[in-house]
Amino acid sequence: MVGFTGVFNIVITVLCIWTAWWALQGFRFDVFMRNPKGRQAKVLLIMISIIIGYMVASFIIDYLQWSLLLKELF
Repeated sequence: MVGFTGVFNIVITVLCIWTAWWALQGFRFDVFMRNPKGRQAKVLLIMISIIIGYMVASFIIDYLQWSLLLKELF
């Protein structure tokens, strides 16, 4: 069961990072960056995607774990 939980957490995290990357593609970085097509802009986009995706995945995983603990209440 622990192995399945680890794989599940990895899959959820990667999917959330990919979703954040996809969502940020619609954001206009050219307004805030000097060179929006440069290397620094791409690295910033990757870092923001990882941060947002990790936070969303952590929320989803925590929420799932908390909901599974509710059965211990009764």
